[in-house]
Amino acid sequence: MNVCIVIPSYKVQKTILKVLSAVGRDVSLIIVVDDACPEGSGKIVQSQCRDPRVKVLFHHENQGVGGAVCTGYQAALEEKMDIIVKLDSDGQMDPCFIGTLIKPIVEGRADYTKGNRFFKLSSLRSMPFIRLFGNSVLSFVAKLTSGYWNVMDPTNGFTAVYSTVLKQIDLTKLDRRYFFESDMLFRLGTIRAVVADVPMDALYGDEESHLSVIRVLFEFPLKYFSRSLKRFFYSYVLRDFNLGSIQFFLGMTLCLFGGVFGVWRYYLSVHTGVPATSGQVMIAGLPVILGFQSLWAALQFDVTNLPKQPLQRME
Repeated sequence: MNVCIVIPSYKVQKTILKVLSAVGRDVSLIIVVDDACPEGSGKIVQSQCRDPRVKVLFHHENQGVGGAVCTGYQAALEEKMDIIVKLDSDGQMDPCFIGTLIKPIVEGRADYTKGNRFFKLSSLRSMPFIRLFGNSVLSFVAKLTSGYWNVMDPTNGFTAVYSTVLKQIDLTKLDRRYFFESDMLFRLGTIRAVVADVPMDALYGDEESHLSVIRVLFEFPLKYFSRSLKRFFYSYVLRDFNLGSIQFFLGMTLCLFGGVFGVWRYYLSVHTGVPATSGQVMIAGLPVILGFQSLWAALQFDVTNLPKQPLQRME
């Protein structure tokens, strides 16, 4: 298979050439996308890199990492590449790992693979605490949003995707900023693509992260919430109405009924001075208990409802 690497480039003058020099010969094409880099990293690659596989694309305005990757994705599809790898240019990802990363795709076991820095304890020890804590929280939220309960480290940008699967995703709708990786998982979930985690090591040096913690706290929750609602509608209402759908709607109905009835009876008790009877308490409490159990069963159904048949096998 023809393998292409897409490298978004922004403020990486010190590392970009080193990253390019480490790419193995099993890669057919390397696309560097200069995302209006103020350091001119794209020009540096053009003038100093002699690798004939390297192609540099330029953005006149900064579009964010997601926008740069989408530009590279589109160019790779036009070049008719089979597997497209996204590799960061800050030196945290070892290009020698690409063969391991794409192996599940080559063997037909997955449509999309991503690195997982949480699998190896050595990687956890070297990971800064703020990143470890933040990624742990985001991992759980991303599982709920995408439906891929089997993956961790959703913000990991070391990924690979099979080209025919990528063609089924509308690249114009993907998030253009740092929510790109999580949004990609959501889009893959809507087409029932098989996603696999591949354990990897992370390299941390003196590079500065361009991701603002404040931006994550204010932007990510709303985006995760909106995608969660969309996924539920697509998976359990529009495209299929299954056991999980029944369990969810039954659970919500019971909890809502029990909650409203309980609040109403409490209001009457306070204003009339007449305490609620044991029967009234049961009418309020029992539906809430049964509803919670039904919602828990719906969550268990969702956890086991993972895509199992790779889309690439259906060609």
